[in-house]
Amino acid sequence: MSPGSRCPQALSCPWDQDRGVPQTEVSPGPEVSPRPRCPRDAGEGGSVGIAAVPVLPCRRRRWQHRSAIQVTNEPILEFKPGSPERAALQKALAELKGKTEAIPCVIGGEEVWTPTVRYQLSPFNHAHKVAKFCYASKELINKAINAALAARKEWELKPVQDRAQIFLRAADMLSGPRRAEVLAKTMVGQGKTVIQAEIDAAAELIDFFRFNAKFALELEQSQPLSVDISTNSMVYRGLEGFVAAVSPFNFTAIGGNLAGAPALMGNVVLWKPSDTAMLSSYAVYRILLEAGLPPNVVQFVPSDGPEFGDTVTSSQHFCGLNFTGSVPTFKRLWKQVSENLDLYRNFPRLAGECGGKNFHVVHSSADVGSAVSGTLRSAFEFGGQKCSACSRLYAPASLWPHIKEKLLEEHGKIKVGDPTQDFGTFFSAVIDDKAFARIKGWLEHARSSPSLTVLAGGGCDDSVGYFVEPCIVQSSDPRDPIMREEIFGPVLTVFVYPEQRYREVLELIDTSTPYGLTGAIFAREKAVIEESLRLLRHSAGNFYINDKSTGAVVAQQPFGGSRISGTNDKPGGPHYLLRWTSPQAIKETHVPLGDWRYPYMQ
Repeated sequence: MSPGSRCPQALSCPWDQDRGVPQTEVSPGPEVSPRPRCPRDAGEGGSVGIAAVPVLPCRRRRWQHRSAIQVTNEPILEFKPGSPERAALQKALAELKGKTEAIPCVIGGEEVWTPTVRYQLSPFNHAHKVAKFCYASKELINKAINAALAARKEWELKPVQDRAQIFLRAADMLSGPRRAEVLAKTMVGQGKTVIQAEIDAAAELIDFFRFNAKFALELEQSQPLSVDISTNSMVYRGLEGFVAAVSPFNFTAIGGNLAGAPALMGNVVLWKPSDTAMLSSYAVYRILLEAGLPPNVVQFVPSDGPEFGDTVTSSQHFCGLNFTGSVPTFKRLWKQVSENLDLYRNFPRLAGECGGKNFHVVHSSADVGSAVSGTLRSAFEFGGQKCSACSRLYAPASLWPHIKEKLLEEHGKIKVGDPTQDFGTFFSAVIDDKAFARIKGWLEHARSSPSLTVLAGGGCDDSVGYFVEPCIVQSSDPRDPIMREEIFGPVLTVFVYPEQRYREVLELIDTSTPYGLTGAIFAREKAVIEESLRLLRHSAGNFYINDKSTGAVVAQQPFGGSRISGTNDKPGGPHYLLRWTSPQAIKETHVPLGDWRYPYMQ
C-alpha cells in the first residue's frame, strides 16, 4: 500500500484520519502526542506506542491493535500529621467553614436560577447551610433535553481518543490541584471522615475516569474477524437520544460515574444530583467542564425527584437511565418507562443499583480477629450508609462468646463526631433528618421487640447534627424485619446459630431477604468456602472471602448486585461501557459479487 492511500479497513482502523488518532502513549496528562504513521503505510508490521501484530496485508486480514494506555489505581493518601495533603485539606476545610455556596442549574451552558430554592445542610452541624440551590421546573428540564440533543451528533462523532482525553485530564485535576477541594466538600456536605472522603471523592472517582477511558479505548479496538474478500468492523455508537443520570448522596464518585460513563461513550446526559450531595457534585461537574467537556454534553439539573422522573421518561428521546438510589424510586421509574414504551424511538437502557441487606457469615474455623475487624468496618464506616455495608452477622454458637467480647470491646473505642475538627472520628452524623428518623424507628423496634436485645449503642441526638451511635443488636429470630429489610444506618444485627446447622444458615441467608448485593464468609477450611460459594451463588453480586463486604475497588472488584439490588451492570469493569453504546457492525466486500445464482442451482 502506498503511503497516504486510504486503508481498506478505514472504518475499523484506529489510525485512519477520519476516525481520529490514538496517542502513542495515552497518559493521564493533558498532552496529546503527534500523529504517528499508520504501520500499514509501510506495508509491513510496526509498533508506534499502540502495538500492532504483523500479519498478512490488511486487505486480507484485520490488524490486531491493542491500546497502549497504562492505568493503575490511584494511591490512597494517608493524611498523617505534617503531611502536605493534610495541610492542603485543612486549608480547604477552613475556607468552607460557615460558607454557603450558590449552585445554579446549568442548562445549555448557562447558569439558571428558579424561584424553588433549597439548601443542603451539613449532617453534623445542620445549622450550617453548605449550599443554596434551586430546582429545575418541568419547562427547564425540557429545555435541558433540547440543549443536550442539539449537541449529541457532534459529540458522538468526536473520536473516542479525544473524549477519553477529557476524562483523563479531569482525573489529573482531581489527583492534584483539586483534590483537597473535592474532599473538603464531601466531608462538610456528606459527613464523611477524611479516609472515607479520600477513597471515594479522590481515589474511586479518579479510577472511574481513568479506567473507563482505558476500557473505552480497548473496546474501540475490539473488532470482529475479517476474511480474504471482505473487511468487518464494529462502530461503537452512542445511544440515539439522551441519558438521565440520577445519583445518590453517599458517594461523590458514583455521581461522577453515572453522568461521566455514558458521556465518555458519546452520549449526552441530564444529571440530577442528590440534594444532599449538591456541593461535591457541582465541584465534580465544574472540573469536567474545565477539563474540556463541552457545556451541552452534560446538563446539571437539580430537580424534585418525581418531577424529573416524570419529565424525562415522557420524552420520546429518552434512551437510558443510569440510576443509584432506593428500590421504590427505581421501580417507579421502570414502571413509567414501561407505560411509555410506545412513545420512545428506542427501547431505553435501564441500569440501576439499589442497595442491599448485606451479610457476614462466620464459620467455626474462622479467624475471630479478622471477622470482628471486618464486620465493625463494614457495618459502621460512614454510619452504615454504604450500599454494601454489612447489617446482618451470622455467628456460630461455639465462637459467639469470643466474638461478642471483641465486638463490644472494639465498639467502645469508636468515636462519633465532627470529622472536620477531629481526624480521630471513625464516623459522623447520618445524612439528614429523614435518615435520622428512619434509623431511630428501627432502634425503637429493637428495644421493644421480644426477639431482639440491644447489646451496645443506639443512642440518638439531633440537637446539633443527626448523630446515631453505632448499635449492635442480637436477634433470636433470623427472620425478624431487622434482619430482612435495609436500614442504611449504623445498626448491626447478629444471629447466633448452632454450628452443626451451618448449611441451613447458608440457605437462610440466601432466602430470607430479596436483596443480592454483597456478602462475606469468614472461614479457613477450603471445603467450607467452596460449599458456601455454591450455596450463596446468587446471594451477592460482590462476594468476599475473609474480608469485609465493603470497599470494592475500580477494575479490581467491579460492583453491583441482582435481585432487587439492581441490574448488576458492574461499573468499574470493562463490560459496563457496553451498556452505553449501540454497536453497528459493518461489512465491506472488496470483490464484485458475481452471479446471483448459487453453484448448486447450475
